[in-house]
Amino acid sequence: MLSNLDRKEKAIYLRRIGYSYSYILKKVPVSKSTLSYWLSGVSYKPNRETILKIGNARAASSRAKNRIKNESIMEAKKESKEDIGELTKRDIFMLGLGIYIGEGTKTHQIVRVINSNPDIIKFAIKWFKDICGLRNANFRIRLHLYPDTDLRKSIRFWSNSVDLPEKQFQKSQVDKRTNKTLAKRGKLPYGTAHLSIRSLGEKKFGVYLSRKINAWIDEVLK
Repeated sequence: MLSNLDRKEKAIYLRRIGYSYSYILKKVPVSKSTLSYWLSGVSYKPNRETILKIGNARAASSRAKNRIKNESIMEAKKESKEDIGELTKRDIFMLGLGIYIGEGTKTHQIVRVINSNPDIIKFAIKWFKDICGLRNANFRIRLHLYPDTDLRKSIRFWSNSVDLPEKQFQKSQVDKRTNKTLAKRGKLPYGTAHLSIRSLGEKKFGVYLSRKINAWIDEVLK
């Protein structure tokens, strides 16, 4: 039986070689919403088998819609790059603080950021280093996974994505609750990362850092 990660990889492969959603759903038993989430942004050109099944006109319409969608995505990326411009240190400071307000631990005098997006965790690491003066050695990551998640693949994925060695990963936690719906499974194939800080004997990176971050938050939310 395929794991959800294997299902996702198979679905993406079938889409790239030109198969329709209805065909893929027969080969990859997941909900249509999950499949749509997995295949968002995957380029699609119907193959001969698909064209024969759905007809040339429908295939042409599908290609046109996919092209328009991709062109819109590219245009949005171009405009966003122009809108953002070069980030200053203050931009990074405020953006990182915003991320911490939404995703950081603000109680128990703990400094931690939790997210399933490796780009967010990687930026948080940059923020802690550039703004707070931390070093790579100060970081630890604990993964929150699910029973159908591949532990080794997840650790390798996060280690490569955020540029931290595997030795700085703590024992992963596996969510074994049985009330998880099938529709939700597979949407987090590499789990969620809990990025935390070790002071390594430096008081400024211990409880004081938690207090300082909370003081920053209080100041900007006044």
